[in-house]
Amino acid sequence: MARQRSLRFPNGFLWGTASSSYQCEGGNTNNQWYRWEQEGHILTGEQCGDACNWWEDAEHDFMLAEQMENNALRLSLEWSRIEPAEGQWDSGAIDRYRAMLMNLRLRLLKPIVTLHHFTEPIWFSERGGFANEANIEYFVRYVKYAVEKLSDVCNFWITINEPNIYAVMGYLLGSFPPGEHDIKRTVLVLRNLLQAHVEAFYTIRDVQPVAEIGCCLHYRLFDPANERSPLDRSTAHLQDTFFNWQALQALETGQFLPPLKLMLSPLSHASGARDFHGVNYYTRELVRFDPSRPAELFGRRFVRPDSVHNDSGRGINFGEIYPFGIYRVLKSVYQRTRGNKPIYITENGFSDALDDRRPRAILEHLAMVHRAISEGILVRGYFYWSLVDNFEWAEGWGVRFGLIELDLEIQERIPRISASLFGEICRANAINEDIVERYAPDALETVFGSTNGASYQVPV
Repeated sequence: MARQRSLRFPNGFLWGTASSSYQCEGGNTNNQWYRWEQEGHILTGEQCGDACNWWEDAEHDFMLAEQMENNALRLSLEWSRIEPAEGQWDSGAIDRYRAMLMNLRLRLLKPIVTLHHFTEPIWFSERGGFANEANIEYFVRYVKYAVEKLSDVCNFWITINEPNIYAVMGYLLGSFPPGEHDIKRTVLVLRNLLQAHVEAFYTIRDVQPVAEIGCCLHYRLFDPANERSPLDRSTAHLQDTFFNWQALQALETGQFLPPLKLMLSPLSHASGARDFHGVNYYTRELVRFDPSRPAELFGRRFVRPDSVHNDSGRGINFGEIYPFGIYRVLKSVYQRTRGNKPIYITENGFSDALDDRRPRAILEHLAMVHRAISEGILVRGYFYWSLVDNFEWAEGWGVRFGLIELDLEIQERIPRISASLFGEICRANAINEDIVERYAPDALETVFGSTNGASYQVPV
């Protein structure tokens, strides 16, 4: 009998799902996203409402993660619950988060806690939010309070989720609050968020010396529509540098790349202010030079027409399902940081209401993660976005990323086929031929053979 091919992951590899407070908890009415929602900016006209009801019963979904034999779960704290008014702390909110984190630990799920996942108290946004550098101290004060209260039940912290997305969507493209279209404010907010991470890092280190502390950046590949066009190549490179690599460079060295280096003051004490790199990856876009789009760095972005792609939202095209991209991102992060820290894939997921592309997508992306590991890149964990369908920001409930389907009206959970697949991978800490044949037999060669023409051998 032929030996079954298998892609085995390192011992201790973290397997889990990722989530955020606003999208899952329900009843969050004291942050800038709730105000944005009430002003009518959700494209479907829907409201977050009770969301996934986590504030009342997150433990039910933690049980489902446990049944999939996940060994970790990423969630966020809601700053506006913990500090509802400036300088006023709600011990009841801390008690609820403590109960959630303790429940995860009892289920042998390592809590990965994000301290800022897009939302902040209304009082903070009314002071100018992160557009005002002086406000960083308020964020750091909240971080200190939360970590002091919860350090006995969590030692793995993500300070800020996707500062590049927060800045670009809120201050350049205007589809997130505060809905601005100002490139100067965009780069200023990005700089202040990164500095806030640095200061939060040292604050957490003082409170909890043994903590693992990092932040996560969103990486979205930008490839030229026509490789032979110098204009397409230069525009794609410009967008790629601005969105993907400015923040990483600043976090590594304190200095931004040109031209932002000429516009922004360096970060103070940034070098070394991370224990790990958090990578959020979903898709790539093609870029064609377009002089009519100066606000988007003269590039028109679009999805490759013949690609397998995610379900689209009303305002966002969630793009091509491009497994080779996660390998490209991991390799670039490793090279640009000289492999100086471990990497966690803190988000990767697929909008697929029918669940007819997600199983193959999970398998092929994880094969590319395994390829990166086999080449010496220190990837230590993978967090699928998301466990349960949740409220997708400005897209409302119109797109479905969950391994588990949510019937919103009655809060019923219906596990998708991809939940069973992910559970089998987590239990085995591996992908083997039997798993692929049962869930996506047409992916056998892309998982175990060659992908995008790049043939590789991986150790069992």
